[in-house]
Amino acid sequence: MRLFLIAGEPSGDALGAALMAGLKALVPGVAFEGVGGPLMAAEGMESLFPMEELSIMGLAEILPKYFPLKRRIRETAEAIARAQPAAVITIDSPDFCLRVLALARAADPGLKTVHYVAPSVWAWRPGRAMKMARYVDHVLALLPFEPPHMQAAGMSCDFVGHPVAAEPVASEAEVAAFRAEYGLEGAPLLLVLPGSRRGEIERLGPVFGEVLRGLSVPGLRLVVPTVASRAGQVRALVADWPGAPVVLDAAEVPVAVKRAAFGAADAALAASGTVSLELAAAGTPMVIAYRMAALSQAIIGRMLKIDTVTLVNLVSETRAVPEFIGPACRAEVIAPAVQALLAGGPSRAAQEAAMALTMDRLGRGGEAPGLRAARSVLGYLGGPGARGD
Repeated sequence: MRLFLIAGEPSGDALGAALMAGLKALVPGVAFEGVGGPLMAAEGMESLFPMEELSIMGLAEILPKYFPLKRRIRETAEAIARAQPAAVITIDSPDFCLRVLALARAADPGLKTVHYVAPSVWAWRPGRAMKMARYVDHVLALLPFEPPHMQAAGMSCDFVGHPVAAEPVASEAEVAAFRAEYGLEGAPLLLVLPGSRRGEIERLGPVFGEVLRGLSVPGLRLVVPTVASRAGQVRALVADWPGAPVVLDAAEVPVAVKRAAFGAADAALAASGTVSLELAAAGTPMVIAYRMAALSQAIIGRMLKIDTVTLVNLVSETRAVPEFIGPACRAEVIAPAVQALLAGGPSRAAQEAAMALTMDRLGRGGEAPGLRAARSVLGYLGGPGARGD
């Protein structure tokens, strides 16, 4: 069986790699082509071009790269036509992936298609499900409430669990070792996560700095994890922050160190995104904030259908995690929420309950999501006898 996979972000690369591992366990000899990152490469796929070319977000951010992206869309569709795979599996990055599928389906109307990560039609732009259904047959959903939205648009859909629920958490010994290694024993510890993209850090970094300068927590220390490509930018950002920030560059420390940092933190101030689920997995209470580019905020802000964008709130069906999005992303209102969380009390207890419920609902303790996703793909294809076997 030959499958063509497309991932455009690091999170998609991780999902794709786990799916590939699951497929290899169930279908020995399965082969892969497509676009992905280092994790998918480690599972045996050579990317057509660097995945980083697709790692952009927001309407305003996409516009300057329109023509290079258009060329990559055409090249990817042509590669699918040459490969004649049993199915194309697109992973998140819908703006790119659906355009590829439109061209690929035009060349081969019988092409089987799977999309991994349901679009958040429950949050905004509900018409996206109907648009996606023109080119996608089957959807793999990360969140338990998503399948009905996809099925209503005419696609089959399975909830396969969220990968964060299957990841290990730091032990008490690992947490203690982390604090000792970085000189953090006994100190109140705040994890600060201003995002992984340049634009996010540029917009959120100054606000987060103001928040930190507005806190009154004796002996407070900061830990700031960052991806390798943004480490220099983050180090420059935190140079004048209080709390003697410890920057954890993903290129310099193993994943276990980041995991220990999440477990060691008393609380976190984080950009909106899936990091809220990583924090929930570690049991670390959080305050969420986010500010988009002005054009993106103006457009998306008018389309939102929900009163919270934090996944812990949505999955747990609570509003336990305080969030400050768009115009509300201001230091003078964020700082009191962080201060209250570090002080403990009812708000912290409510978050702890919501985080535990979230992890249960996302599949903690069950079969690995990558394997569940692989079973779902094979079920849709009817087993290993599909085209391309």
